Amino acid sequence: MKGRFHVSLKTKIQVLIFTLIVSIIIILSGVFTYWEFEDTEAVMGDKALQTATTISYMPSVREAFEEQNPSDKLQPLALQIQERMGAEFVVIGNTESIRYAHPDPSRIGGKMVGGDNEPALLEGKYYVSQAKGTLGPSLRGKAPIFNDNQEVIGIVSVGFLMEDIYTAFFRRLGNIAGISLLVLLIGGIGGYLLTRSIRKDTMGLEPYQIASLYQEREAVLSSIKEGIISITRDGRVSMINSSARQLLNITEDITNKQIREILPASEAERVIQTGVAERDRELYLKDRTVIVNRTPVIENGEVVGVVSSFRDKSEVRDMVNALSEIKRYSEGLRSQTHEFANKLYVLLGLLQLKHYQEAIDLIESEFQIASNQSSRLHQIEDETVEAILLGKLSKASEMKIDFQIHEESALGIMPSHINRAKLVTILGNLIDNAFEAVSPNKVKKVVFSAIDVGEEIVFEVSDNGPGISEEQLPYIFDQGFSTKKGDHRGFGLPNVKEILEELGGAFEIDTKQGKGTTFSVFIEKRKEGIE
Repeated sequence: MKGRFHVSLKTKIQVLIFTLIVSIIIILSGVFTYWEFEDTEAVMGDKALQTATTISYMPSVREAFEEQNPSDKLQPLALQIQERMGAEFVVIGNTESIRYAHPDPSRIGGKMVGGDNEPALLEGKYYVSQAKGTLGPSLRGKAPIFNDNQEVIGIVSVGFLMEDIYTAFFRRLGNIAGISLLVLLIGGIGGYLLTRSIRKDTMGLEPYQIASLYQEREAVLSSIKEGIISITRDGRVSMINSSARQLLNITEDITNKQIREILPASEAERVIQTGVAERDRELYLKDRTVIVNRTPVIENGEVVGVVSSFRDKSEVRDMVNALSEIKRYSEGLRSQTHEFANKLYVLLGLLQLKHYQEAIDLIESEFQIASNQSSRLHQIEDETVEAILLGKLSKASEMKIDFQIHEESALGIMPSHINRAKLVTILGNLIDNAFEAVSPNKVKKVVFSAIDVGEEIVFEVSDNGPGISEEQLPYIFDQGFSTKKGDHRGFGLPNVKEILEELGGAFEIDTKQGKGTTFSVFIEKRKEGIE
């Protein structure tokens, strides 16, 4: 859409995945870092305490305290253990915290620094503490030294500088960072592959484009008068538009339901099996006949669904008949114009030749004919029927047929349930059949009458044609049967019969071979349920 900035789906997914992975890495790294530091500190503390405890239990250490100068034995021993254990210092002192051993010999004889010796010297406890000594902040393991009477005679302090602990911690943290970067790289590659797969599934369309297409599809489906139902390959309804709901009188949500549960007579599943589209098939659904078109939905060479579109057959028939009648009416007007022009040329010739009386007689004759037709048409109040008759009068004039409207004809406004298309089909087919029936005759005569009395409307069309034989009479309302030669015949009277059945009407045929035929149509003014 113009004027709006859209971020591509690829960018959104990759940014989302990157942000998610980075967030998770940061959170987990923070947790693992905390745990790692705690673990490193605990391990170093345990190591310091175990070393101090081991030294405190050594007999040589106890014996050294009984000598005149304990440092002579304790200092070499402390330095040796310090080197082996990798400790920063091993300090041994008496109950007054006076050093007997220290990494810096110059500090021997001085008092131990840190102020964390009391639990060991006063209570005989073994513990780990943190304090700042002469070498800096350190993690220390403290162990009391007992004599044979279980009296505290000294203390051992083994320590690791906090700086060394941090160094060991950051060395292990580097491994976590390396793993995090690897995870981030794998996530980036996975995000790229995921976006490629999604774009392939969406045919390269962005989400806003898909949303726009969806909105347009909904608008199109709502505006289409034809009913549309789409089903998946397993026969479940995936989409139905409002026209289909109205046509089939469906009010509930049928999405994901089996099509056979909704429309048992549906044959859409056949297209899934064959993969062949079907056009203009008649199908009886929900008490009505519909014209159905079915198109398979093909993906990667396989049928994955079917889209069916359908319309009420009566609507299609009415539309076709109305268009056909308009065409006929147009042709009738054109022929009437042509004939009227010819008469004007005749009249002009008579006037130029000064045959004034013949010209007057021609004008009076045409006026009389027009007056008779006009007076009888005035008895027809319904505009649709009047328009049909005007068109047929023009056509009759062109075919040299004496088409008369019975002088006793009278018709009011037609009831609302008998619409224009139905009238065109009924009257148009009956009058056209009469015209065709009399066309071979020398004297061609067709009479139309309309009677509007009581609860029924009666239309009659009589002709002086050859009539209908007894053998043909039972079949004239069968689709495709015709007494006339040529293709695309035999549909008019079946359509008339179908409409009369819809309207609850009836018909009668009075025919005699060689003398003509009269078709009588009876239509109820009131349809059941309509006042």
